[in-house]
Order: sequence, then structure tokens, then C-alpha cells
Amino acid sequence: MNTAPLATDDLNTWLNYWSHVHVTGIDLGLERVIPVAEKLGVTHPKAKVITVAGTNGKGSTTTTLAAILNAQGYRVGLYQSPHIYRFNERVKLAGVEVDDQSLIDAFVQVDQARRDCDLSLSFFEATTLAAFVIFKARDCDVWVLEVGLGGRLDVVNVVNPDVAVITNIGLDHVDWLGDSIEKIAYEKAGIIRPNIPVIFAGQQDLPQAIHDKAATCNAPLFVLNRDYFYRDMQDGQLWMFAASGCTLKLPTGSLALDNISTAVAAVLHSGLEITQDAIAQGIQTAKLAGRFEIRQIQGKTVVFDAGHNPHGVEFLLKQLRNFLNYNKQYTEVVSVFSMLADKDINSVVELLKDSVVMWKIATLNVPRAAEITVLDQALQGETIQHFDSIQLAFKSALDETKNNQLILVCGSFHTLEAVWEYLEECQ
Repeated sequence: MNTAPLATDDLNTWLNYWSHVHVTGIDLGLERVIPVAEKLGVTHPKAKVITVAGTNGKGSTTTTLAAILNAQGYRVGLYQSPHIYRFNERVKLAGVEVDDQSLIDAFVQVDQARRDCDLSLSFFEATTLAAFVIFKARDCDVWVLEVGLGGRLDVVNVVNPDVAVITNIGLDHVDWLGDSIEKIAYEKAGIIRPNIPVIFAGQQDLPQAIHDKAATCNAPLFVLNRDYFYRDMQDGQLWMFAASGCTLKLPTGSLALDNISTAVAAVLHSGLEITQDAIAQGIQTAKLAGRFEIRQIQGKTVVFDAGHNPHGVEFLLKQLRNFLNYNKQYTEVVSVFSMLADKDINSVVELLKDSVVMWKIATLNVPRAAEITVLDQALQGETIQHFDSIQLAFKSALDETKNNQLILVCGSFHTLEAVWEYLEECQ
């Protein structure tokens, strides 16, 4: 096994180490993880656990959940993935990214435990267990956990939740999870446990796999547009949440209403004491990097959005149209764009092409990147400029866009990360 870094080494050294310990970056299954998690004593936390799975909306839902619980005064540990700008984004305590040394100390414990068990861990497994070690050490009241991939076999699922949330089901990661909605729903339903409340927020009909798993577990199931509802009040300031015996008028916040309403439903069914004031405050403070994130850079307006599948891009377009409707000085959109090869590139481009006048594209510098020829094929007939890197594509966008043009950086978390690296280098 690889020689481990020391507790005095920096965070990047440790992250590089975890990238090379295991033979593959993704290795679904809990056989190797459970013994290590048990050795670390993180499988049965004293805290309340809310686990969120789904194809899209997990980040916004978990962010809102944590913000509401923080506003109520609970000690909240929030685990999310992937990160966009800094690895530390994945682990937050009371809404604040954890510091490097806390992560390093946790990595030391995880590495010792996996060596004691004579097992290897993937990057995602090791880093997730490190988050759990931190939450346990800080005696968090609530753990809010975002599933990375699927649910049933994801490392997050070594911890039994007290509330299970499934945001929606879409065709994504089909190589890992299956090529149909029902197959993917079966994997997501793996987070359901006996007798716990289950929130399903999909806009489609309830998948049979989720219905069956909830029934088998005798888990009460609460479904969007059946058991809870939300309605925009049209004034841009307030919206209405309604469920059995409960109607709340709440502020809109900056994230998607379907995800905010799902978070509200989850906290109301959690058994935790929550006031309407805490819900309202949490909604207003919840922010998430890379979800229609608007920044002013060198006098240009740039929108960063990590939507990387059709469902995510449909929501991006909804927000984009709203933004352009209120900011009529922008009449054209220039996109800095790239995607991973295992995503539905053709469908994403088909959705975006009527809104984008110019595409500045490059191959991402990651193993699963789509080749430039694949991007070209999807963008056939569009106005395209090729670049050797996303960083150069973004520099061109800053240099050349006119005052009436909005820059949209999208297609993948990795596309956003590449632009952030460029901006860091420019400082």
C-alpha cells in the first residue's frame, strides 16, 4: 500500500494520496467501507441524520436544510459533493467550510483505520468517512448528507438516516446506475430505512421502486404535489408551502423553489423543533456556488452554473430567462462550455442552443472529458470557437464580449473549476 503522508503534510498532499490509494476513482459497494466506518465509530451517530439522494437538486436541498437548522441553533454538519472551488466546500460546520487541519487530522484517522482493516478506499470513500469523523468529533446535533452517486451502494449509505429525501429521478450516470428511470429509482431508494419519513420531490410520477421500498420498510412517504405543495406568489418575494395541517408563507431565497420546498418538508417531518422564523431565515441565507451564480468579473457579467444533464439545464434556462427578462441590457449569451464524455451532451446542447449565440469550447483536463470532436459533433451548425483550454476560452470571453452580452460558464462542475483556477492565477 502507498506510503501515507504525515499529519504535518498539507491538504493537497493528502488529496493526491487518496487519489492513488485505490485502483479506481468510483467503486460502488459497501463491503470495503463498512469495516473501516465501524472501526472509526461513525456508523451509528448520536445525531439526527438527514440523507438526500436524487439526480438533480441535492446541493440546493442540502444547503437549504443546513441553513434552516443552523438558523434554529442546531450544531449542523453538512456534507456535499463535488466541490467547485475548494475541496473544503464539501464539509461545513455551522455553515462554514472546515479548515485544512481538521480535514488532515480526519484523514490520518481514516488511513489508520483502513490499514488496520487491511483495505483500500477510493477517494470518495475516504473523503466521505473523513467528514463523518469530523462531525462525530464536533458532536454535531444533525448530519445533513448528500449522496454522491446513486444511494444503495454509495458510501454515505453506511449511516442510517432518520429522514430520507429523494429529490428527483433522471437518466444520469447510466453506466453505473442503470438505463431506465425504474433502475435508477431502485438505487436511490436504497437510502430508505424502516419507519422513517421519506420525501420524494420528483416532478414525474412516483417510481414504483420507491413506492415498493417505502412500503416494505413501513416508511411514511410524502410526495410533492400529493402530500405537500408549493406555489409562487408571483411577486418574486413570497411563496406558499402547504401540507396536511400546515400552510406557511415564506421568502423566496436564491435557490430553486422545488428544492427549497423539499427542504422545508424534510425539516417538518424530522421531529426536530423548527420555528417558521428559522425556516424563513434559513431560506434567505442559503447560497450555493455554481448554481446560477452571478459574478462581476473585469466589468463583465458572468453566470456560473454546474448543470450537466437535461434536467439541470432546463432549470438553468428557466433562471436565465427570468434574469434576462429583468436585465434587458443583455440581448445575447456567449457560453464557455465543455462536458464529460459520459453525459448526455446532445440533449444539453439541444436545450441551450436557442439561447447561445457563440460557443467557446475546449476539452476539460480530466480523465472523463469529452473530446473536442464530440463537442463539435453536438454543436454542429452552431457558431463555435476552439481553445486549448477552458482557461483560454474564458479569457477570450472576458476580452471579446460586448456590453450587451452575458457570459455563461456551464456544462460541468469541472468547467467551473477550470475557470476558478484561471481567476486564482490572475489575482
